[in-house]
Amino acid sequence: MTSHLATDVLICGAGAAGLTLAIELARRGVAFRLIEKNAVPFAGSRGKGIQPRTQEVFEDMGIVDQIVARGGFYPSARSYRDDGSYVESELSEATEAAPAEPYQLPVMLPQCLTEQTMRERLTELGHLVQFDCELLGFEQDADGVTAHISGPAGRQTVSARYLVGADGGRSFVRKTLEIDFPGKTLGVRAIVADVTLTGLDREAWHRFSDGDMQRMVAICPLAGTELFQIQAPIAPDAQSDLSAQGLTALVTERTKREDIIVHAVSWASDYQMSARLAERYRIGRAFLVGDAAHIHPPTGGQGLNTSVQDAYNLGWKLAAVLRGAPDRLLDSYEAERRPVAEAMLGLSTRLLKDQKEGGMRRGRETRQLDIGYLDSPLAINLPERKDGVRAGSRAPDALFQGAAGQPSRLFQLFKGIHWTLLVYAERQKTLAARPELHVHHIGPTGDVIDAWNHIRDAYQLAPGECVLIRPDGYVGAVIDVDNLTNLDAYLDGVGVCQLEAETS
Repeated sequence: MTSHLATDVLICGAGAAGLTLAIELARRGVAFRLIEKNAVPFAGSRGKGIQPRTQEVFEDMGIVDQIVARGGFYPSARSYRDDGSYVESELSEATEAAPAEPYQLPVMLPQCLTEQTMRERLTELGHLVQFDCELLGFEQDADGVTAHISGPAGRQTVSARYLVGADGGRSFVRKTLEIDFPGKTLGVRAIVADVTLTGLDREAWHRFSDGDMQRMVAICPLAGTELFQIQAPIAPDAQSDLSAQGLTALVTERTKREDIIVHAVSWASDYQMSARLAERYRIGRAFLVGDAAHIHPPTGGQGLNTSVQDAYNLGWKLAAVLRGAPDRLLDSYEAERRPVAEAMLGLSTRLLKDQKEGGMRRGRETRQLDIGYLDSPLAINLPERKDGVRAGSRAPDALFQGAAGQPSRLFQLFKGIHWTLLVYAERQKTLAARPELHVHHIGPTGDVIDAWNHIRDAYQLAPGECVLIRPDGYVGAVIDVDNLTNLDAYLDGVGVCQLEAETS
């Protein structure tokens, strides 16, 4: 027997991208199902770096404190010479948090613990992942998607308004849609393993023979666990032995040390590094997010972060269209996110080349704070701006003082599923009431007092200008009060509905 179910969104794949999308839909009250073909959650460390921009996303989602508490910051890199001596260096440039950028350093947390934290947040919102549940096939038409799945309850047919493939680099959804996935293998095969070992302290990321792809091995203490992660390139035709004994032998051979002993293997993988980007992110009512849309070398810690931000971008747009916003809003997902992935692939590949030459330092470009959508169809500047924040850019944080005298941050105003309008003008009732638009006035008589000039420094608004912040923390529009009719039309187009007056 095949049962029939209905939902608004069917999400295939419960990794970081699928979980982000599920949380974003759950926050907005959208009906969805999140299925995962594996019977149990992923148990490895693979994507262990949480970049500053993703930390901002996690703050909005309500999990950044849990993420940081479970993990920790990266240790220094300790590079050993052949004689056993070593030099230590910091992986990231030391930059103090600033009012506009409260997070500056990547946090290390094994991917399994990041996803566990996200599942806990999803549970708080009243939803669970459906494990051991596989997508077998689907068809779509103008009204929706009909998906066929198999799970503990047997075979089921699910009718959904939209389908999202968050099902990894070998994506079944992408293949079924016949979306090309061009790119190349990068000529590097590697192993990664989470292990318990003795012989090394947990104060540094131990690196041996940096730049020598035949002898290199890196052993990093995994924050939030008692484990270490071993990373090592291996020859394309080499036999990989991922047992404790095999890994001990590899480490001994490459480090020339017999005191480093692997006692147990928690998780291990042997993989070929590739860089590929899907030709399209959408066909009809089906979308790709995360590794289903892009795969990359792990250098620079960009992949999981890009995947999370894909889903964070798509989530609010799906919810808006399901509430009645124009379908064209969904086209902005590919327009905004595909160029970001293309740039990320270039960065990761370039860092891999640097690593082959012994370079490990990571600069600002890996933090993802400068990602923006300046060419997005959702970016409007009226008048055109040469200085200060522009439509499509990341909305900076800033410390301010509330009218009641208490200190606060712009990120606290932005947090949630609403849009935010910052008005640098005298209070006036000029906009139609919209429940999903929160309006704040900057100035001595407003509710936001720029006591320390942090808003001025970050936004450079002129008197009479307004800045509209999207639910995902990017600037939708910078507009002056004389153009508020344009803002009304903009808000109608993204599904921020006016409050209807009651009739007697």
